[in-house]
Amino acid sequence: MTAITRFAPSPTGYLHLGHAASVLFSFRQSGPHGRFLLRIEDIDRTRCRPEYLDAIYQDLAWLGLEWEKPVRVQSDHFSDYQNVLDRLTDMGLLYPCFCTRKDIQAEVAQIGNAPHGPDGALYPGTCRACSAKERRDRIAAGESYALRLDMTATVGRVGRELVWFDRAAGRQIATPEIFGDVVLARKETPTSYHLSVTHDDHVQGISLVTRGEDLFFASHLHRLLQEVLGYDVPEYHHHGLLTGPDGKRFAKRDKSKTLRSMREDGLEPSDIIAMTDQV
Repeated sequence: MTAITRFAPSPTGYLHLGHAASVLFSFRQSGPHGRFLLRIEDIDRTRCRPEYLDAIYQDLAWLGLEWEKPVRVQSDHFSDYQNVLDRLTDMGLLYPCFCTRKDIQAEVAQIGNAPHGPDGALYPGTCRACSAKERRDRIAAGESYALRLDMTATVGRVGRELVWFDRAAGRQIATPEIFGDVVLARKETPTSYHLSVTHDDHVQGISLVTRGEDLFFASHLHRLLQEVLGYDVPEYHHHGLLTGPDGKRFAKRDKSKTLRSMREDGLEPSDIIAMTDQV
């Protein structure tokens, strides 16, 4: 088996068993003649910490993993993502949205039975109808804004059925409309998870994307971005989420038991491998 795989953690906390399951699977799938890449997804500059980045390297080395160098660090490539945004803007597929979260909540409440997607109520498209002059004036005035993908225009530009393949769920027909006019960047940060991960997977030639099933629906949107940008389409594996004795899935925000603490408690890499084999 030969593949180009990757593990792409964010240094916003310590790695836990769920991360270990994902990275070990990716490493194995690269095979003896493939490539295994590590990527640091640190676009959230307010939450990322150097100590968490150091811990990622330490944990992966402890597990016995090796990866190609140099490691791609997303915060070093903001100009790349800006170039992608410029391409989408030139295609007429992006527009600035000046709505605050409170504005959106108020409008959604007015609508009543508003359509919902994987991330909640869909954006009602308030700023889509703004004139070019109004947009220029508000940006020049220093207003904060997000750059949203005009979903209707983007799907219309493609004009055909898009598919992608998941190892567990099989052939999938992409339905990116479930996200509505999703945010791809903000004034302060020229990218989002959706934009940067799609771009980086293409640039790095990733042939198999491994991630948790909580990101399954994101692949519908990523498939659309791949199509309009002319990017390669990888294969996907969305694995089940590991849970603790209480039934809750491992997550940084829940302060789940970390690889760091398990190592300090005397566990060996073989113990971690045994606990993550179900993925």
